[in-house]
Amino acid sequence: MPVMEVEGYYVGQRGWIDVLDRAGNRKRWVEGEIETENKVLIIKRIRVTYHLKIPETSRETVERVHGVHHQSCPVYMSLHKAIDISTDLRIEAE
Repeated sequence: MPVMEVEGYYVGQRGWIDVLDRAGNRKRWVEGEIETENKVLIIKRIRVTYHLKIPETSRETVERVHGVHHQSCPVYMSLHKAIDISTDLRIEAE
């Protein structure tokens, strides 16, 4: 499948989604790994990378929140027992 854009989401054949804001800046990158079990495609891993442009004074707070946000995330809590989900944080100073 070629890369397609649907309302700011860019979807590619390896199962990635690139989420952009209205200005075209990347906000998060989501990549999934799919394997075959008994001839059925199964999502095994999801990796999310958040791209944030923040003031340096907010870095500590953002890193702390990133470290615990999964505990309150409905998607993570619904899927983490079946799918390995990891997140990474890329911070750029404003």
